Amino acid sequence: MRIDKLLSNLGFGSRKEVKKFLKKGSVSVNGQVIKDPKHHVHPHEDEVFIFGEEVEYREYIYIMMNKPSGVISATEDVREPTVIDLLEEEERIFKPFPVGRLDKDTEGLMLLTNDGKLAHQLLSPKKDVPKTYFAIIDGIVTEEDIQLFEKGVTLDDGYQTKPGKLHIIKSGTYSDIELTITEGKYHQVKRMFQAVGKKVKYLKRVSLGPLVLDKTLKEGEYRELTEEEIGQLKDVDQS
Repeated sequence: MRIDKLLSNLGFGSRKEVKKFLKKGSVSVNGQVIKDPKHHVHPHEDEVFIFGEEVEYREYIYIMMNKPSGVISATEDVREPTVIDLLEEEERIFKPFPVGRLDKDTEGLMLLTNDGKLAHQLLSPKKDVPKTYFAIIDGIVTEEDIQLFEKGVTLDDGYQTKPGKLHIIKSGTYSDIELTITEGKYHQVKRMFQAVGKKVKYLKRVSLGPLVLDKTLKEGEYRELTEEEIGQLKDVDQS
């Protein structure tokens, strides 16, 4: 990889700015000052320094976010704030994107990455990656609903969902539940409850495959995944 491209990709400036740094002798590779922007480096092998600090090369970034309500799951939008807008520049330079989608008014676990291969595997219908949601339902959720969800319900467009695992935490005028599904159809959780005559009042995703929302993250906060969490997600990719 060209040295100017490497440094630019890592957020040290535009190609033009990086070339100025190189010209001033601010960059070294394996102890040798490099001024040629076309100089090729091996990111995982060579020691690169800029302004006396070692450059840590990373190709991919993996971020867990507690998505707040009112923010859309997109990389950009002219009218609405997006999950990318919540990131600092040091994360945005990697050009991450949301893996899947949460509705604007849905909160909870959002994975952002620039690892397209992993994202594709996590979203593949063939993988049946489970997604668990906590919801508050307007209406009494019953054992009959559990049985209906286990069989799969018919949505308003005639689509028959795959089986869902419904757990009742508290049943009453407003019921607290957890629902695990392996699909990601448009407004699926809301439409599944609509199919049994009930309405979702609040919805939050709490897990995606092996990844569980960090309870210390407040709404709108995020952190990078641990090596263990990344490994668990890649195990899904290889299964």
